[in-house]
Amino acid sequence: MTDGFNLQPFDPDAAVFPVSVAAELTGMHPQTLRGYDRLGLVVPQRARGRGRRYSLRDVAKLRHIQHLSQEEGINLEGIRRILELEDEVEALRTQIDHLVEMVEDARANPRSRVFTADGYGRVHYGRYVPREPRELGWR
Repeated sequence: MTDGFNLQPFDPDAAVFPVSVAAELTGMHPQTLRGYDRLGLVVPQRARGRGRRYSLRDVAKLRHIQHLSQEEGINLEGIRRILELEDEVEALRTQIDHLVEMVEDARANPRSRVFTADGYGRVHYGRYVPREPRELGWR
Protein backbone atom coordinates (compact mmCIF):
# COMPACT_ATOMS: atom_id res chain seq x y z
CA MET A 1 0.00 0.00 0.00
CA THR A 2 1.33 3.45 -0.89
CA ASP A 3 0.61 6.71 0.80
CA GLY A 4 0.39 8.69 -2.45
CA PHE A 5 4.06 9.67 -2.54
CA ASN A 6 6.22 8.54 -5.38
CA LEU A 7 9.60 8.54 -3.65
CA GLN A 8 12.59 8.53 -5.94
CA PRO A 9 16.15 7.92 -4.77
CA PHE A 10 17.84 11.20 -3.91
CA ASP A 11 20.64 12.19 -6.25
CA PRO A 12 23.72 12.98 -4.11
CA ASP A 13 24.96 15.29 -6.87
CA ALA A 14 21.78 17.38 -7.06
CA ALA A 15 22.71 20.96 -6.22
CA VAL A 16 19.95 21.95 -3.83
CA PHE A 17 21.48 23.66 -0.78
CA PRO A 18 22.27 27.38 -0.75
CA VAL A 19 25.37 28.56 1.11
CA SER A 20 23.44 29.24 4.32
CA VAL A 21 22.03 25.70 4.51
CA ALA A 22 25.34 24.05 3.55
CA ALA A 23 27.08 26.13 6.22
CA GLU A 24 24.54 25.03 8.82
CA LEU A 25 24.83 21.37 7.79
CA THR A 26 28.61 21.49 8.16
CA GLY A 27 28.85 23.78 11.15
CA MET A 28 30.99 26.21 9.15
CA HIS A 29 30.66 29.90 8.49
CA PRO A 30 29.28 30.77 5.02
CA GLN A 31 32.40 32.84 4.34
CA THR A 32 34.53 29.73 4.89
CA LEU A 33 32.53 27.91 2.21
CA ARG A 34 33.01 30.84 -0.17
CA GLY A 35 36.75 30.73 0.53
CA TYR A 36 36.90 27.01 -0.20
CA ASP A 37 35.11 27.74 -3.48
CA ARG A 38 37.68 30.41 -4.39
CA LEU A 39 40.51 27.97 -3.56
CA GLY A 40 38.88 25.23 -5.63
CA LEU A 41 38.51 22.79 -2.73
CA VAL A 42 34.72 22.50 -3.06
CA VAL A 43 33.26 24.21 -6.10
CA PRO A 44 29.46 24.20 -5.94
CA GLN A 45 27.19 24.53 -8.92
CA ARG A 46 25.62 27.90 -9.62
CA ALA A 47 21.95 28.81 -9.68
CA ARG A 48 20.54 31.12 -12.34
CA GLY A 49 21.20 34.19 -10.23
CA ARG A 50 24.82 32.99 -9.82
CA GLY A 51 24.13 31.85 -6.24
CA ARG A 52 26.06 28.82 -5.03
CA ARG A 53 24.17 25.55 -4.71
CA TYR A 54 25.71 22.64 -2.82
CA SER A 55 24.91 18.95 -3.19
CA LEU A 56 24.99 16.24 -0.53
CA ARG A 57 28.32 15.13 -2.00
CA ASP A 58 29.63 18.70 -1.57
CA VAL A 59 28.44 18.75 2.04
CA ALA A 60 30.19 15.44 2.72
CA LYS A 61 33.37 16.80 1.15
CA LEU A 62 33.13 19.94 3.31
CA ARG A 63 32.82 17.75 6.41
CA HIS A 64 35.83 15.75 5.27
CA ILE A 65 37.82 18.98 4.84
CA GLN A 66 36.70 20.11 8.28
CA HIS A 67 37.88 16.82 9.81
CA LEU A 68 41.25 17.01 8.06
CA SER A 69 41.71 20.60 9.15
CA GLN A 70 40.48 20.48 12.73
CA GLU A 71 41.10 16.90 13.83
CA GLU A 72 44.22 16.09 11.80
CA GLY A 73 45.74 19.58 11.78
CA ILE A 74 46.38 19.60 8.02
CA ASN A 75 46.71 22.96 6.25
CA LEU A 76 44.63 23.86 3.19
CA GLU A 77 47.40 23.06 0.70
CA GLY A 78 47.79 19.63 2.28
CA ILE A 79 44.03 19.13 2.14
CA ARG A 80 43.99 20.15 -1.54
CA ARG A 81 46.67 17.53 -2.28
CA ILE A 82 44.84 14.85 -0.26
CA LEU A 83 41.62 15.54 -2.18
CA GLU A 84 43.50 15.30 -5.50
CA LEU A 85 45.01 11.95 -4.48
CA GLU A 86 41.64 10.63 -3.29
CA ASP A 87 40.11 11.58 -6.66
CA GLU A 88 42.99 9.83 -8.44
CA VAL A 89 42.55 6.69 -6.33
CA GLU A 90 38.83 6.65 -7.13
CA ALA A 91 39.54 7.02 -10.86
CA LEU A 92 42.06 4.17 -10.70
CA ARG A 93 39.58 1.95 -8.84
CA THR A 94 37.02 2.63 -11.55
CA GLN A 95 39.59 1.75 -14.21
CA ILE A 96 40.53 -1.47 -12.38
CA ASP A 97 36.86 -2.45 -12.12
CA HIS A 98 36.49 -1.88 -15.85
CA LEU A 99 39.59 -3.95 -16.65
CA VAL A 100 38.48 -6.78 -14.35
CA GLU A 101 35.14 -6.78 -16.13
CA MET A 102 36.89 -7.00 -19.51
CA VAL A 103 39.05 -9.92 -18.35
CA GLU A 104 36.03 -11.75 -16.94
CA ASP A 105 34.18 -11.23 -20.22
CA ALA A 106 37.16 -12.56 -22.18
CA ARG A 107 37.38 -15.63 -19.96
CA ALA A 108 33.65 -16.27 -20.26
CA ASN A 109 33.81 -16.14 -24.05
CA PRO A 110 36.54 -18.55 -25.17
CA ARG A 111 36.07 -17.48 -28.79
CA SER A 112 37.14 -13.93 -27.99
CA ARG A 113 40.47 -12.90 -29.40
CA VAL A 114 43.02 -12.66 -26.65
CA PHE A 115 46.70 -12.54 -27.45
CA THR A 116 50.01 -12.06 -25.71
CA ALA A 117 53.48 -11.24 -26.87
CA ASP A 118 56.76 -12.61 -25.60
CA GLY A 119 59.93 -10.69 -24.93
CA TYR A 120 60.95 -10.96 -28.58
CA GLY A 121 57.73 -9.37 -29.82
CA ARG A 122 56.23 -12.61 -31.13
CA VAL A 123 52.46 -12.62 -30.88
CA HIS A 124 50.69 -15.64 -29.43
CA TYR A 125 46.94 -16.14 -29.53
CA GLY A 126 45.43 -17.36 -26.29
CA ARG A 127 47.53 -17.92 -23.20
CA TYR A 128 51.26 -17.66 -23.67
CA VAL A 129 53.15 -20.93 -23.47
CA PRO A 130 56.90 -20.35 -23.74
CA ARG A 131 58.49 -22.41 -26.51
CA GLU A 132 61.79 -22.48 -28.25
CA PRO A 133 61.84 -20.45 -31.50
CA ARG A 134 62.63 -23.55 -33.60
CA GLU A 135 59.43 -25.24 -32.37
CA LEU A 136 57.47 -22.43 -33.95
CA GLY A 137 59.38 -22.76 -37.22
CA TRP A 138 61.35 -19.55 -36.63
CA ARG A 139 65.10 -19.35 -36.73
